[in-house]
Amino acid sequence: MGLTIAQKIIKEHLISGEMKPGSEIALKIDQTLTQDATGTMAYLEFEAIGIPRVRTELSVAYIDHNTLQSGFENADDHRYIQSVAKKFGLRFSRPGNGICHQVHLERFGVPGKTLIGSDSHTPTGGGIGMLAFGAGGMDVAVAMGGGAYYITMPKMYKVNLTGKLRPWVSAKDVSLEILRILSVKGGVGAIIEWGGDGIKTLSVPERATITNMGTELGATTSIFPSDEITKAFLEAEGRGDAYIPLSSDPDAVYDRIIDIDLSELEPLMACPHSPDNIKRASELSHVKVNQVCIGSCTNSSLRDMLRVAAILKGKKISDSVSLSVSPGSKQVLSMLADCGALSDIIASGARVLECACGPCIGMGFSPESGGVSLRTFNRNFEGRSGTRDAGVYLVSPEIAAASAITGYITDPRELGEYPEIEMPDCFKIDDSAVIEPAEEREAESLPILRGPNIKPFPETRPLDNNIKASLTLKVGDNITTDHIMPAGAKILPYRSNIPYLSKFCFGVCDESFPERALAAGESIILGGVNYGQGSSREHAALVPLYLGVRAVIAKSFARIHAANLINAGIIPLTLDDPDDYDELSQGDALELCDVFSALESGRMTVKNNTTGKQYTAMGEFSERQRGILLAGGLLPYTKTNR
Repeated sequence: MGLTIAQKIIKEHLISGEMKPGSEIALKIDQTLTQDATGTMAYLEFEAIGIPRVRTELSVAYIDHNTLQSGFENADDHRYIQSVAKKFGLRFSRPGNGICHQVHLERFGVPGKTLIGSDSHTPTGGGIGMLAFGAGGMDVAVAMGGGAYYITMPKMYKVNLTGKLRPWVSAKDVSLEILRILSVKGGVGAIIEWGGDGIKTLSVPERATITNMGTELGATTSIFPSDEITKAFLEAEGRGDAYIPLSSDPDAVYDRIIDIDLSELEPLMACPHSPDNIKRASELSHVKVNQVCIGSCTNSSLRDMLRVAAILKGKKISDSVSLSVSPGSKQVLSMLADCGALSDIIASGARVLECACGPCIGMGFSPESGGVSLRTFNRNFEGRSGTRDAGVYLVSPEIAAASAITGYITDPRELGEYPEIEMPDCFKIDDSAVIEPAEEREAESLPILRGPNIKPFPETRPLDNNIKASLTLKVGDNITTDHIMPAGAKILPYRSNIPYLSKFCFGVCDESFPERALAAGESIILGGVNYGQGSSREHAALVPLYLGVRAVIAKSFARIHAANLINAGIIPLTLDDPDDYDELSQGDALELCDVFSALESGRMTVKNNTTGKQYTAMGEFSERQRGILLAGGLLPYTKTNR
């Protein structure tokens, strides 16, 4: 039986475990990346492990999230990360060099290599044929130290593309179509491979848009073959020697096959407040638009920006619209300037923002109250934009530019002839904003520079055999990590200060939760389906740890968040009978019984000492995961077992 692309890379990097779906496997990691919103904590964890030098082929620390410096906190964190990178052997991508996924695709991605990043959209690298995973910062810290990355062996899905995209239809519409088919939880436990003759019509940046949005499916990762199109992209970046051909075997077996005819797609949008709330743009032409944001790691490539510039050329944006444009990297911005496209964008009335994540994470450019914002981003969760009552739609660059001109949601096909763009044969290469690490001998004497906002890692302790705790919070389905630990300009600067950050935990759902949890001492949280979807931010586990959360019981979990809970020493449990959710109430006094043997058997008795009833919760943990939980988290476990 033949192998899929992902199975080939897994087989080559397998350290332990069986390649059987549902089994835990350990993978050798070739590359890592971090960004500054998660990176500070990841490097504090790496320091705590006590390894003097990274042991990967390549590790890069990017500054692309917390670039708004309204106080000392972000600047101090950047200084800390730069000093760590210099000392421990990482490349440091300076603020302004670009968004981690865009820059990594341009300058560092290698087909067939493994990559994990402390950002959930790390699967963007699948557009160049990498096996790239989003992970918690602690997993990245362990991988930098030469440790394995553990996942449950995924199922294999294949999406066969046929035909060719029609004018005004883009790769973003392909992403939204697969979200329409599968939903935000339809990819859970699977790797999605994209194939078929239709992929020959998609450039690497277009493929990267699709693998980037695969994260919103809950997929483990997504991947394209490495082919002649990949080779041409790498050669244009001056990295042709990194190319290898990579494809699935003709007799590879998939657990599910989905067919999409590109020629049948039309411009699509994700409506508030979920990436899978899909409608056709033509259905929404009556909706007035207040704001348009173009950029993010999903749609900020040179190809995207040239298309936007061509649409805006010679036109003015509507008086009622505020338009921002964020190129994905210094390379993109520089080439836009050189060819005159940047002037066309500016002349339209757009505001050009720096090469960073910015509005995507609520870091500036929040919509007006009750406003409608069209964004070429990957998430439209409630409040993520920085304005809780805003209506955020996810759209292609084509819809975004067209709507900015008209002031209403606009099917871009109404603009007439599709403007042609010409991509350069070679990209402008300038890596001067990537700072190399010190030589190992010199590094030994280098200091690590810490600011006063950087606080120690939250205290952990081993599990007790019986846990009595109050059910301090009950929430519904599809709770995201943005619900648990919001982003935004007011909060992100405190990602390295867990005590202060804890004041905002679950602020979108219940502002009184942090105070209630601290008063309770020990807590249990109850959630619905797909608990913890969205960002890989481990702060959504570390802050509950600080607040005394000992377990989270839910109907089901998103993959990365469940792993982060285990890494923090918090037990993720699923209800054996989902109907039991309705019988449990916030404030109930719960007891987890005989925890040690329950971790072994996978069945835990949950007593409700308020009502006298008892329930069964499930947790399938590997031997390693049991060890992590019993030790009180991955950090103490790693210290003991390295």
